[in-house]
Amino acid sequence: MVEYFTHDLINSLIYFQIVILVFIISNIIIIHRARGHTTTNIFPMVSILVPARNEERNIAHCVQSLLALDYPSFEVLVLDDQSSDNTRPILEKISTSNPQLKVLEGEPPPENQVGKNWACSQLARQAQGDLLFFTDADTFHKPETLKTIVTALIGERADLLTGFPHQEVKTWGERLLVPFFNWALYCFIPLILAYRFRLPLLSGSIGQMMLFRREAYLAVGGHDGVSFSIVDDLMLTRQIKAAGLRWRVVYITDLISCRMYQNYREAYKGFVKNLFAAFDFRLLPYVFVFIWLGIMFWLPLIVLMLTIIGQAPQAQLNALIVCITLSVLLWLIPYSDMGIPFGLVFLYPGTILAFEWIALQSLRHNIIGRLSWKERRLPRSRLKWL
Repeated sequence: MVEYFTHDLINSLIYFQIVILVFIISNIIIIHRARGHTTTNIFPMVSILVPARNEERNIAHCVQSLLALDYPSFEVLVLDDQSSDNTRPILEKISTSNPQLKVLEGEPPPENQVGKNWACSQLARQAQGDLLFFTDADTFHKPETLKTIVTALIGERADLLTGFPHQEVKTWGERLLVPFFNWALYCFIPLILAYRFRLPLLSGSIGQMMLFRREAYLAVGGHDGVSFSIVDDLMLTRQIKAAGLRWRVVYITDLISCRMYQNYREAYKGFVKNLFAAFDFRLLPYVFVFIWLGIMFWLPLIVLMLTIIGQAPQAQLNALIVCITLSVLLWLIPYSDMGIPFGLVFLYPGTILAFEWIALQSLRHNIIGRLSWKERRLPRSRLKWL
């Protein structure tokens, strides 16, 4: 058994890591290639839809960047989702000199519905555009963003277009946690397969940038169809895939930036809310994935330390070096493409360890029904085995 963990398993990890590395490189090629279409002369009307609840620290920065977009035909709809801070006054002040901005007053969500989904549903009902662009109140958009993503959507013949915004991480807690989810999508959703097979689980989107054709959004029921889901972006994408519609990912790190959380505590609470839900509350796959991640990134380091002190004579130092080098590459390449600072790559053992704990807490909070977000209780979801 000792020989298996210090020799055979290390060799198996090397083969697995090489496969993941191929997925990462192919994903990067595919998402960059989606930017290669000739700029269209057709610019459909776009409704930019922003749900906002207690976003006084972000909302002006976000909305002003949206109003400055270089695009011939768009509207910006922001729904004040019963904020208790200065979100509404800030929006009203901006709207007085910007007729493209429409500020909506959100209604209380129906019982047990997720508040954000209800807010997005209200926004969609008021939208006039042929394309619906959902984004978050903590994002910032460069002027060329809308032309670029509309060109990509038309060129890719997509019904839903998404991408990975640049994640701003300033505190050490953010640096440790925030890049993880985008990193996981780079590694474990091979687009070369996901685009060819109608498997909803082989899909994923980032709610900070989701551009829909209106007819596709309505065909899958929109946010009304995922009203009880904690991870509306993932579930809507899976609905698009299940309906046989086209979902595509495009490179947008140079166009859209976002600071999701301001510190470790906020990031921790956000990931506890989302992590188990991202697995559709499927217990066995969830447990397996986090055990495997722990083995893949921590076992080689542990065996190397044991080898150095002479406690793992069966281990092969060359294989350990290859395995750890591949581990670093699995973080370095996606982080570089996402614009994450180089030095943060070497925090990956800490990131994995932190997410093992978050995974446990996300499972526990879901089981006992203690999840909440922005002072609203989230509905309890039914646990599934597979």
